[in-house]
Amino acid sequence: DYVNHSGNAYVGWSWDAGTSTATNNDGSIAASVRVNQSAGFSIVTYTGTGSNATVGHGLNAAPYWVVVKRRDSAGSWIVWHNAFGAASNTDYLYLNGQIAIGGDGSNAFWNSTVPTNSVFSVGTGGSVNASNATYVAYCWAPVAGYSSFGQYTGNGSSDGTFVYTGHRSRFLLIKADIAGEDWVVIDTERETYNTIDSVLFANDATAEITNSAYNTDILSNGFKLRGTNPRFNTSGETYVFASFAEHPFKTARAR
Repeated sequence: DYVNHSGNAYVGWSWDAGTSTATNNDGSIAASVRVNQSAGFSIVTYTGTGSNATVGHGLNAAPYWVVVKRRDSAGSWIVWHNAFGAASNTDYLYLNGQIAIGGDGSNAFWNSTVPTNSVFSVGTGGSVNASNATYVAYCWAPVAGYSSFGQYTGNGSSDGTFVYTGHRSRFLLIKADIAGEDWVVIDTERETYNTIDSVLFANDATAEITNSAYNTDILSNGFKLRGTNPRFNTSGETYVFASFAEHPFKTARAR
């Protein structure tokens, strides 16, 4: 039912992580890395130590978005995002949850250290680095004209905030710094013309929702909010996002 039930509609998003996997010893933990540096994306697997450590990501640039998932037992999807700002070395989100940034008081994920051009750091939290536990991490670094990771402030208006990305988004993921709000997924495959008002929630099993409160203009160089749903446009609230391009900006078609 989740991937191929007769008559059901599905959407999928995929990233190219290259064609080969190699051992990476840049960090204190040896990692297995598949990387596509030109696309700013790598997939990393490693085994935890239970002690503060570093893990090589292979990007040759500091990642702006890292998602870590424990593989051998239940655990949350731990998110680090560059837009966390001054507190980015300790803040986090759960891709499978609705917390505000750093909202449940855990602080053992990133060892109070921001990612570098070669490694990301992990603390002693079981969701990222328990002894002998296995993990997978997805790491993205920004690539001009292709990917953008940042934050914006909502204004609660149908004439909403314009967010510059430098490209026309094919896939857009947004999370409010508000407890209880979902991760909003917008893409131009399910809706091919503006304004887009059909969304999915990355942390939830809910079916696709179509509602004008999510109206969004996907533009050649960014996106503009036209709806007022608090999940993506409450006045004065902070939102983080990840955006990936349909075409490089130099060939983007206006909408």
